[in-house]
Amino acid sequence: MKEKTRKKLKRILRRAAVLGPFLLIVLIGLNVLLYPQMSNYINVKNQTRAIDTYVNTVSTLNYQDYNSFLQAARAYNTRLAAGSATVKDAFAAGQENDADHTGDYWSLLNVDNDGVMGYVEIDKINVQLPIYHGTGDEVLSAGVGHLQGSSLPVGGAGTHAVLSAHTGMPSAKLFTDIDQLQIGDTFALKILGDTLTYQVDQILTVLPSDVDALSIVPGEDHVTLVTCTPYGINTHRLLVRGTRIPNPVEDYSETTISQNSETQKKQTGLQKFGHKLLIGFSGAFEATITLFVHVSEHVMDLFGVEY
Repeated sequence: MKEKTRKKLKRILRRAAVLGPFLLIVLIGLNVLLYPQMSNYINVKNQTRAIDTYVNTVSTLNYQDYNSFLQAARAYNTRLAAGSATVKDAFAAGQENDADHTGDYWSLLNVDNDGVMGYVEIDKINVQLPIYHGTGDEVLSAGVGHLQGSSLPVGGAGTHAVLSAHTGMPSAKLFTDIDQLQIGDTFALKILGDTLTYQVDQILTVLPSDVDALSIVPGEDHVTLVTCTPYGINTHRLLVRGTRIPNPVEDYSETTISQNSETQKKQTGLQKFGHKLLIGFSGAFEATITLFVHVSEHVMDLFGVEY
């Protein structure tokens, strides 16, 4: 009996020796293949969560707090325009002027003390991303960074806010598609509950050291979106500048609002239960995907696979 057990164990070990390397190759392949989609899914969820938190916090501000944040940002922009502040390349290592984050800049528009100052929407490329203070590595891996030394994104004559994000990251979409924007397209900033709409009027490709196009133009209201180019090479910077225009008219009729209210009132207990079940399933799915991403990164680090 012991001899049979020993032979069986040997057969299992031989099969494991043959199948083990094959299964390992398959595991690494699956991690490399699925990692970009799974990681981007988690990043989008985190970006949406950051925006939702920001919107909820802003909705609780009273007029005095709202006005205080807004006036402080405008005063900062006025000082900036009157001074000799200059901007640097957003992606240059150690470019931040105040690396320990102790200056006044970091408290401006920081309504929830999490570094989020608003968010940007680019409908043409289906992008909605939180805007953070500064352009450090942690910020640029999570969303859009506001370039310190440029105007805060609250609009006004004599302002030029510069917003930067990565392109071509396998783990997050970010500004990958802004090269699809053309003259005349629009994007919007959502700051303190206000919408600021900008129309693209200039698109440039420049060297990282060429920051002249990011300067404030007296009397004009600009926002420039910055990313690296060409794709995967990143030797230059793509600058997509927008000029402030009036917000488009949105049709929120009383009839539509009334219909939505009636629909909410008529929700059955079964529908409410289904909604809660969906939320629970979504949370479990997100936790599973997050675990997969962490395991994938560990496996790829172990075998020296870049991601």
